[in-house]
Amino acid sequence: MPYNAGFMCGFGLTGSAWTCDGVPLSAIAAAVGTPAYVYSAATIRDRLGAFSAGFASYPHAIHYALKANSNLAVVRVVRAAGGLVDANSGGEIDVALRAGYAPGDIVLTGVGKTPAEIDRAVALGVKAINAESSGELDRIAAVARARQTIARVALRVNPDVAADSHPHISTGLSTHKFGVPIGAARAIARQAGARGELAFVGLHVHVASQMLGLEPLRQAAAAVVGLARELRDDHVTVEHVDLGGGLGIAYDGEPVPSADQYAAALIEVVRPSGLTLVVEPGRAIVGAAGALLTSVVDVKPQSGGKWFVVLDAGMSELMRPALYGAYHRIVLVEPRATDPVSCDVVGPICESSDVFGVDRRLPLPAVGAVVAVLDAGAYGSAMASNYNRHALPVEVMVDAGAWRVVRRRQTIDDQLVCEE
Repeated sequence: MPYNAGFMCGFGLTGSAWTCDGVPLSAIAAAVGTPAYVYSAATIRDRLGAFSAGFASYPHAIHYALKANSNLAVVRVVRAAGGLVDANSGGEIDVALRAGYAPGDIVLTGVGKTPAEIDRAVALGVKAINAESSGELDRIAAVARARQTIARVALRVNPDVAADSHPHISTGLSTHKFGVPIGAARAIARQAGARGELAFVGLHVHVASQMLGLEPLRQAAAAVVGLARELRDDHVTVEHVDLGGGLGIAYDGEPVPSADQYAAALIEVVRPSGLTLVVEPGRAIVGAAGALLTSVVDVKPQSGGKWFVVLDAGMSELMRPALYGAYHRIVLVEPRATDPVSCDVVGPICESSDVFGVDRRLPLPAVGAVVAVLDAGAYGSAMASNYNRHALPVEVMVDAGAWRVVRRRQTIDDQLVCEE
């Protein structure tokens, strides 16, 4: 549905109501119901453009991490804006192909690739398969040999670098399941480089998600660049270093490095090697580009003057608060001119962990009011489930002053079709 195209990019107050790219969120909620995810195409383009500008003329490739949000419409916006793809599964490869990507635009990563996923990636001829172990390299080589082709591979290295992030999304310590220890990587890469079925093209590292500091990224980059130099001494060709993603967003207003600062920190380390630099931003591209609209279904008092505000969305729609204790801003789509009170904003799921926010200061909403949970574009719909037989929510894309449904609301028939 069209609206005025003279809009502010992203989510914010326009006059007295919250909008997405100038489109009133209340109008979207009225049309499609709640819970509903709403995405700003302009914000996705803006964030991807910021990364491109940050790396500028240094040889680089920006592979958007589909795990953050693989809605087909989102992926198509990324592709049109020039982003490539980092896939974590065969299903994500198929989404990328459906969105119009060529196999050479896709890097396959992931700690537990199945035989079917490896076969698919080798058959397609993806840009690189980021191998997690010497055993996985053996399996990739066996598939390539059987198919009489050469598979492009990179080796994921675990640099044993601590990251200032939640322990559940930190991936770069020796106790984590990801990659091979950096002390063993040189020998493994040398063996891979000598195999006729494999084209060894790169080194891969990723130390954490939602990172708010750059020093761990510099340390990880220095580790793999040093390894690349050693491999060149061994006459093993390395085309690129894939430094992963992980740049955080400001969920609660905390300072976050800009895309320019992020790019400058990595280029400073990589430039002397002359290697092409690959990055895999996900959250930093789509996190602020999405919001979850949800309606108040009950308001009830607690002791001490606090209130429970119960929503029609819960951990089945947005898992992050229950899983990580993650913070999301919560706003009334149509603010009320009343004094704020202390609210525990909760969902309807039969779990005490189904909480979006504790002690939030909000004007007490009425039943039926629409609430927006902001910065929900990453790891929101991608992690949604049918727990308590909740239907997966409708998803809407706002673009150039108009909005459209890009994923219809799931029905119970959709849920049961595989069970009959």
